[in-house]
Amino acid sequence: MRKIRHIICSVLIAGTSYTAYPCTAAIISATANPSGRAMLWKHRDTSATDNVVDYIPSEDGSIPYVALFNAADIHRREAWMGMNDAGFAIMNTASYNLKDDDVPESKMDREGILMTQALRTCRTLDDFRHLLNELPRPMGVEANFGVLDASGEAAWFETNNHSWKEYNLRDSRDGMMIRTNFSEGGRPGEGLGRVRAANAEYLLRPYAERGEVTPELLTEQVSRSFWHDVMQQDVSQPLLLTPIASLTPAQRWAVDIDYIPRYKSTSTVVIEGRRVEGEAPSRKAPRKGEKKVEGKHTVSVAADYIMWTGLGYPPCAEIYPVWCAPDGVHPDLQGTMAGGEAPAAHRAKERRADVFGHRVDGGDKYIDLSKLFNSEGSGYVQTLVPQNMEVYRVTREKRDNSAK
Repeated sequence: MRKIRHIICSVLIAGTSYTAYPCTAAIISATANPSGRAMLWKHRDTSATDNVVDYIPSEDGSIPYVALFNAADIHRREAWMGMNDAGFAIMNTASYNLKDDDVPESKMDREGILMTQALRTCRTLDDFRHLLNELPRPMGVEANFGVLDASGEAAWFETNNHSWKEYNLRDSRDGMMIRTNFSEGGRPGEGLGRVRAANAEYLLRPYAERGEVTPELLTEQVSRSFWHDVMQQDVSQPLLLTPIASLTPAQRWAVDIDYIPRYKSTSTVVIEGRRVEGEAPSRKAPRKGEKKVEGKHTVSVAADYIMWTGLGYPPCAEIYPVWCAPDGVHPDLQGTMAGGEAPAAHRAKERRADVFGHRVDGGDKYIDLSKLFNSEGSGYVQTLVPQNMEVYRVTREKRDNSAK
């Protein structure tokens, strides 16, 4: 089991791995985004409660990058989503129907290490294909890797220890491809996360068909939604119509199962790429320590990319823009607190403790929906989303005006 696998690897690989939990993610094409920018979205689930964002400068010719890390990974060995100075971006979801060998658990769970290597060395999808072909076998992974480059090309790479299969975004329906914890090319009927995949499909499909998928739709609506596809209802809706004192227990409380936001959800992140207009990426002189590639300067599109980041339990998360630059990460996202915790993650964790306030049989099973949504408008989702939408508005306005 993946849980056992990560316990073993925490000792044998890097000393910073944690039990893996399912994630929900999507690749969105430039045609499905009104700004004409392809996107990667990952709603991360993991037992590593504290996440941080860090900028990693060039070292020995590597490409600078910015990424999401576990706070306890003090050496920043395992990136869990990120983008580099060349406009290459990557994320993953764990898969549970791809492994087809007897490679021992001690040699598995190297997804974060692989993504770190990709961010340090890859500029294009072709580079990533080459990396997958050249890595020693077994690769130690069972995952769906979502990848985007500066041309706007994007794809899922369903990857196991010995092989990989690409699902390119150009072949998708309506410019959107969702993955949770099974692979389309894996063993039929196996894997996890089909309800969450259906939730995301239900929430996103109408917007994708109209070309209206935005970063804020992903972080402010989908990552905070309590739509459940099996029950065919959004369990938060009755709370908006009924005074808190009149709520029945069935209206107020929900069991934490198969919603996109979960107790183990630790971040929601959207990497929004450059505007695709058919021109080649701009080039500039390399930064100190960087090398030329094939006689040309390193491609740099970093100023046009934004990694919209919410740390902590997503319904309780504040959104910050992140750029791939030495000063591109807000201090609230960095591990500046005791123990390496990020202030934004700490605040969201405190709110989560209030939401999961039922202490019988542990505090991770029952969601007090009235803390998130209520008829008085004081729920965490209701108060945080307007603040976050203003962050989106101001940041986008600055970006778009500077590009004129």
